[in-house]
Amino acid sequence: MSNAAAPVASAVVARAEQATKYYGRGETAVLALAEVDVAIERGRFTAIMGPSGSGKSTLMHCLAGLDNLTSGRIVLGDTDLSTLDDKALTLLRREQVGFIFQAFNLIPTLTAEENITLPALLGGREPDREWLDRVVATVDLGDRLKHRPSELSGGQQQRVAVARALAQRPQIIFADEPTGNLDSRASTEILGFMQAAVRDTGQTIVMVTHEPSAAAYADRVLFLNDGRIVDEMQDPTEERVLDRLKSLGG
Repeated sequence: MSNAAAPVASAVVARAEQATKYYGRGETAVLALAEVDVAIERGRFTAIMGPSGSGKSTLMHCLAGLDNLTSGRIVLGDTDLSTLDDKALTLLRREQVGFIFQAFNLIPTLTAEENITLPALLGGREPDREWLDRVVATVDLGDRLKHRPSELSGGQQQRVAVARALAQRPQIIFADEPTGNLDSRASTEILGFMQAAVRDTGQTIVMVTHEPSAAAYADRVLFLNDGRIVDEMQDPTEERVLDRLKSLGG
């Protein structure tokens, strides 16, 4: 399937235009992304899938401003990331982008609440208490805010990480295999919370995953192979995603 045309600009929070990424140079260069055009729609949950080496993590990292393209461009909101220097790019990521990683990346000496509000405090802003209360309710952490990470289960720690990302009210949240270190029950809870964040608060989430069961929580799945978007699926189910991955060799 050819790359889909972008939705109208007002509905798009991030987009890649002819995004191409090589690692290395000369004869040893490896093509990770090949002229990818894709738009990430506001207020939707998008999953990115594909076989190992397909370019899914590279696409996410470039969309998030964590890696630079070789050619093409990434636009976040109205900002072309290629026009920013390192300081401006760091500021944009801190203020407009949220991250959820497989490793929870919590500070062990801080409570759950302090971990959630830390990015705002580092940015010199007071947390919006009304919004924070809504986020805490969304991820069901009300009785765990005073606990430190060592006093929380893996699933609870990841809920703190999800809340930390949501609390900033970023334009977009990127999640890289967010359930990779969790058991099936905790994974189901986290994915449900992420789905609720999109549905109930209008958040935009992009998630890289290799699990069809995780992708089924998304509104849309992008399938990559050999650095190209080869298909996309609306309203996915686990069975349909698994069948499509089998055809890609994933």
